[in-house]
Amino acid sequence: MSATNIYKITDSIPSTENLPIRFDMYSPGNSSRDLLPVILFVHGNKGFKDWGPFPDACEDIARKGFIVIAMNFSLNGIGENPTELERLDLYQRETLSQDLNDIGTVIEGIKNGSISSQRVGLHTDYIGIIGHSRGGHTAVAAAAEFQEIQCLVTWSAVANYNERWTDRMVRDWKEKGFTEILNSRTGQVMRVDKVVYEDALANEERLMAINRVKELYIPCMFIAGKEDESVSYKESESLYRNCPSENRELRLISGTGHTFDASHPFEEKEYPEKFAEVLDLTEEWFIDNLA
Repeated sequence: MSATNIYKITDSIPSTENLPIRFDMYSPGNSSRDLLPVILFVHGNKGFKDWGPFPDACEDIARKGFIVIAMNFSLNGIGENPTELERLDLYQRETLSQDLNDIGTVIEGIKNGSISSQRVGLHTDYIGIIGHSRGGHTAVAAAAEFQEIQCLVTWSAVANYNERWTDRMVRDWKEKGFTEILNSRTGQVMRVDKVVYEDALANEERLMAINRVKELYIPCMFIAGKEDESVSYKESESLYRNCPSENRELRLISGTGHTFDASHPFEEKEYPEKFAEVLDLTEEWFIDNLA
């Protein structure tokens, strides 16, 4: 099925801290089915649901007969402006635990009807998830944590976030209680509090993708760029090797990096060739394994 009209709803649901988890829900307008599978889309570090071509990609996935819910993590730094990281007070304490809890909150909202569409039903037994970068890391953990998730795709996923803390960052946390990172896109200097590091260490078995992927027997596809400058494709290889599912694939895209040649803002009429390839692989995976 390929829908011609896509309806978009923008809303939010309260997190466990009573902060808004903002989301966009894309649904086909001409489905003949009463219930449609749901796909969650989660962004990476310093990212957001409205980054670059993500909204267009979510709309295109919905055209294939899915309801797509693109969510912002409640502590990702986005406030009222959907494309500006203005709430750095939230970002500085964005833990992996809270990100995982946010996904659980959205799934519970789907199940209890607080997230719904007036046009078509959300099939709570058929939920998939896509995660980019850090979001891919959390998507792996979520797929192991929440039995409702029946299909997984990661884009440029981190395998073990605890291996990304540098000696400088650890020293800063021990001496000052925070470290600072640069957002190269915006030039912002962004604080990361010690609680982020402590949470990742204390909850390693629950949070680290390389641990949780060993629990996954659902269909899993791991996609990465061979020239990724931020997260080596070898991390996707590691996730693939450690996944016990009999239905798993690893796709390494040559000649492209962390965002598959996409950038923000995205104002072109066509996707970059490599991003389009990733999107095609993703759609085919869900059509074959979730629809």
